[in-house]
Amino acid sequence: MFFGRDRVGRGLGAARTAIHSILVVEDEPLVAFDNEHFLEQAGYAVVATVDAYDQAIAAIDAGGVDLVIADIGLHGPKTGVDVALYAHGRTVPVLFVTGACPADARHLAVGCLAKPYSQRDLLAAIGVVDAVLLGVQHGRVPAGMQLFRGDQRPNS
Repeated sequence: MFFGRDRVGRGLGAARTAIHSILVVEDEPLVAFDNEHFLEQAGYAVVATVDAYDQAIAAIDAGGVDLVIADIGLHGPKTGVDVALYAHGRTVPVLFVTGACPADARHLAVGCLAKPYSQRDLLAAIGVVDAVLLGVQHGRVPAGMQLFRGDQRPNS
């Protein structure tokens, strides 16, 4: 079962969704732009697309973030792992999207999607995270995705 959203933002079928708004944390401009555009076309609200820790923290603190999609490498001295630590402390789930999934940060994220990935795999990974957050059976885990945790819950 697909737990995503259609192009106009309505939940598909009778499925509930935990993820409506996404913060994209990515230091490569082309990847960031592509992700933002694709996610909006898929019906998600992209609350911000940022490339540094301070910007990510400001977006999380502003509220309304259901999922952080974070690369590990960022501009500045802090990394996507630092963003995940901050988000985790505020019960905002994280999906790492990076070339090398951080083994020492598995407790901070729901999972990791390895780069390079297709838009289809990104959407499928978000669907898996959504199912995990809702505590329901998830569909196929896309190639290149590691699922770290099944016990995270959506924000209350």
